[in-house]
Amino acid sequence: MISSPHKKSVIIADGAPKAIGPYSAGVSTGHLIFTAGQLGMDPQTGELVEGGIQAQTSQALTNLKAVLEAAESGLHLVVKTTVFLKDIGEFGLMNEIYGEFFTEDFPARSAFQVGALPKGAAVEIEAVALQHSEE
Repeated sequence: MISSPHKKSVIIADGAPKAIGPYSAGVSTGHLIFTAGQLGMDPQTGELVEGGIQAQTSQALTNLKAVLEAAESGLHLVVKTTVFLKDIGEFGLMNEIYGEFFTEDFPARSAFQVGALPKGAAVEIEAVALQHSEE
């Protein structure tokens, strides 16, 4: 799904949880992809995975990867992530798992503690990525 520079395309990712509200999992436009925040939800059950911040981080990034791949992109093309944490004290635990998914040419990143996340999640991660192009 390569977008023209003047068109917005909604990304539908079978390997990621369905949206739990009136939004898209991702949108591509031109050569950029913008994802919605991904929770540590199992795409099959729609429930948060068990195991705390690290298990939820792993699942959130797996879901993010699925959205990007549905848009002909991937984690290696991510230029910016935003990480929302229920507890900033768990930043180190999240970062350990994050470092397993992003191993080189790291994207820019911001991380914040927020008052609450949907479904009582410990973490939510969104990204901006380049869309793969053969050009």
